[in-house]
Amino acid sequence: MNTLPLSGLKVLDLSRLLPGPYATLVLADLGATVDRVEDPAGGDPLRQMPPLSDSGESALFYGLNRNKRSLTLDLKSPAGRDAFLRLVRGYDVLVESFRPGVMERLGLGWDALHALHPRLVYCAISGYGQTGPDRLQAGHDLNYVARAGVLGYGGQTEGAPAFPGVQMGDIGGGSLFALVGVLAALHERERTGQGRFVDVSMTDGALAFLHMHLAARLFLGDQAPPLRRGTDILNGGFAGYGLYRTSDGRYLSVGALEPKFFAGVCEVLGRPELLADGYSPGEAGARVKAELTRLFSEHPLAYWMERFSGQDVCVEPVLEGDEVLADAQLRARGLFARSVDTPRGRTVTHLLTPLRLGDTPLRPPPSLGQHSRDILQEAGLSLEEIEKLGIQVMPGIE
Repeated sequence: MNTLPLSGLKVLDLSRLLPGPYATLVLADLGATVDRVEDPAGGDPLRQMPPLSDSGESALFYGLNRNKRSLTLDLKSPAGRDAFLRLVRGYDVLVESFRPGVMERLGLGWDALHALHPRLVYCAISGYGQTGPDRLQAGHDLNYVARAGVLGYGGQTEGAPAFPGVQMGDIGGGSLFALVGVLAALHERERTGQGRFVDVSMTDGALAFLHMHLAARLFLGDQAPPLRRGTDILNGGFAGYGLYRTSDGRYLSVGALEPKFFAGVCEVLGRPELLADGYSPGEAGARVKAELTRLFSEHPLAYWMERFSGQDVCVEPVLEGDEVLADAQLRARGLFARSVDTPRGRTVTHLLTPLRLGDTPLRPPPSLGQHSRDILQEAGLSLEEIEKLGIQVMPGIE
């Protein structure tokens, strides 16, 4: 039998929306048991967020919550809080994404839970972290990458910052650093027997995307100017590393960073002399970039892909929309997996998480509170105690 590496690990997920649920999706895909604790009054707000299926189910929630179970508890009520304290003893990891101080006000913060369950790894994901003057401030992904300087580093020189198409702060700064922190704490627990509090700031995590550039700037000090968008070698300042529009309105990504690759690009273009000034600053380099812009704009994307076919020079098309689903490399990597969702009576294509260390399970997401009774019984609550909690299971998926 193929056993996934996190089989036997139990995770209690109190998080909502994207950062925490994506982190726990990775854990679930790697074999962990992930049980979501949701508010009885609607659950994770992502459940109501469009786009919605014909049955009114959020496609965003579906995509983030396979291989998980759901229970509902009112953590503001004494009975719900007491049930949670009994429940948490059976878990290895807790993940939450409330603003700092919320769990403490409920009597369920790190100090209380560590005293009750010293082996628990407690991961708190928040916008600005548990400390600092802005720790209680509201924010979303766009705010975090803005504060981290990542947003300001992309875009045209003297132009507006480039609006990010994806949630770098949520997933890159939040989910992935939460996973690193949780797995590091679990490794430490093997040695010490003690859990740890993992404080994940999505703004701190977003800053990591700027690490190479900002760390170099700090090392050089007054010898180097401040970072600016559109001027450095990796953010559009050099002809061999950039985006170029084709005659049909499509784009090519040219990542010919090293001279051997840029020389190859110039050869395909029939302009080998462009290599001489390709890495020059100022007007000389700008002239090379302008010439590449002109040349690529003369023909459609398909023409250029044929010209560059078989040339190992770091030129790729910018895929748009559903084109990514047909990409031969991504399909060969098995990133899109089909399964039958029996409760919903349909076949679904899943986007798998990047690490596959065995056969990824593809159990459909739970309805709100679907597994409440099972999970609470596993925690030792009697049927009578569960009934007193007023647990309700949403109809539709059993």
